[in-house]
Amino acid sequence: MPVDVTWWGHATATVRDSGVSVLTDPVLVQRLAHLRRRRGALPPPSVTTVDVVLVSHLHADHLHLGSLSRLPAGTRVVVPRGAPDAVAGLRRLGSSWLDLVEVAAGDEVPAGPVRVRAVPAAHDGRRLPYGPQQIRALGYVVEGEARTYFAGDTGLFAGMADAVGPVDVALLPVGGWGPFLGDGHLDARRAAQALKRLSPASAVPVHYGTYWPIGMDAVRPHEFHAPGDEFARLAGRLAPGVAVHRLRHGETAQLGAHR
Repeated sequence: MPVDVTWWGHATATVRDSGVSVLTDPVLVQRLAHLRRRRGALPPPSVTTVDVVLVSHLHADHLHLGSLSRLPAGTRVVVPRGAPDAVAGLRRLGSSWLDLVEVAAGDEVPAGPVRVRAVPAAHDGRRLPYGPQQIRALGYVVEGEARTYFAGDTGLFAGMADAVGPVDVALLPVGGWGPFLGDGHLDARRAAQALKRLSPASAVPVHYGTYWPIGMDAVRPHEFHAPGDEFARLAGRLAPGVAVHRLRHGETAQLGAHR
């Protein structure tokens, strides 16, 4: 049975495996603080009807409270351990609306025939610019018919392949929401290096070409437009055995497993 991956923009994607729907880092708004959605229509309301939601870390472009509040009551939302203590709005949603499950790297959460395994990420997980709490950022591996790795935000780190484990599909960030990437991120080149280490059957580039700071259209615009194509080009050189699926916003790919 193939795994369906739909990319909605930025780090928001739906993974469907074994009849289970998983939504990653939902950001479902046209504008986020100083950022404006520049590509792709907003995801349809139906995108919120899923079995489980994964939140990789506390930054507002990944843990977006307004988007989480649109989920149906009782939706299971997996978050890094300590997240509700660090984000009061998330704590309120957990007490009145959502089924929050806190995890650390190595923890597993069942969802019907699928299980979700939390894995490490090399990224500042604090709720900037507000809190000093050192909440560790995570990635996740969705294990069903296939093993699908959602990296969230991460840089390259020693032992990455061992920490993530064997995977069939990798959703990798290849850019960001501004003209410069700080530490703890993957650009197209570093994402291709990560792909070489992970060696999945298929990869989908995410976290680029969606949001851009208002008034900065002319500042390094190639950093907005180019990362997906650049990642595909570099992946062809560094990991030629991996099929790269460069999706448009709202587009779905059916991806198979190694086994």
